[in-house]
Amino acid sequence: MSQIRPDEVSSILKEQISGFSGAASLEEVGTVLQVGDGIARIFGLFGVQSGELVEFDNGIRAVALNLEEDNVGAVLMGSSTDIKEGDKVKRTGKIASINVGHGMLGRVVNTLGEPIDGKGPISGEVFDMPLERKAPGVLFREPVKEPLQTGIKAIDAMIPIGRGQRELIIGDRQTGKTTIALDTIINQKEFYEKGQPVYCIYVACGQKESTVKRIARTRGI
Repeated sequence: MSQIRPDEVSSILKEQISGFSGAASLEEVGTVLQVGDGIARIFGLFGVQSGELVEFDNGIRAVALNLEEDNVGAVLMGSSTDIKEGDKVKRTGKIASINVGHGMLGRVVNTLGEPIDGKGPISGEVFDMPLERKAPGVLFREPVKEPLQTGIKAIDAMIPIGRGQRELIIGDRQTGKTTIALDTIINQKEFYEKGQPVYCIYVACGQKESTVKRIARTRGI
């Protein structure tokens, strides 16, 4: 039997005492009333804020949006198959936001900005940006003064598009709207090589996972 050394015991006790916090920690916990179609109805989160992140026992998060008198409607940021009636939900105290930075370029992330492409965490300096924020007014935006070449001759010849200009691609299903957008993104490679990159972000909310994977392969991600 090894001999007990009093100095080791005292050092361990001092370490544990130094890390002790006497402050009470309170968590507001609710219960799932109903779940379906990506929406969960929660009872008990009386102090939750609009747009706040709430977390389920299995780690899936949701954004509280519909605040009613006796329940809260939250949009799930993950699969609802593992969530059932009676599950516990707790507040996080944080308004839904994502960390953005140059390290996100060329990466595939989910709604909360977490990488899902298997390439590890986002590197470099990041800034916390809320998901819901007021867009800057027209006077605060950079003026549209440089042309944007899509690389598609029919579009570049007929429609003058500037960098920062908003354009809407309208058409029926399966008519090539996504193809035009992806070709435009790919054709910005020459500007990247010149040191004048055009930052392109493809938002795939509501798309099938297979479609997102196919788009990522097309872009060589």
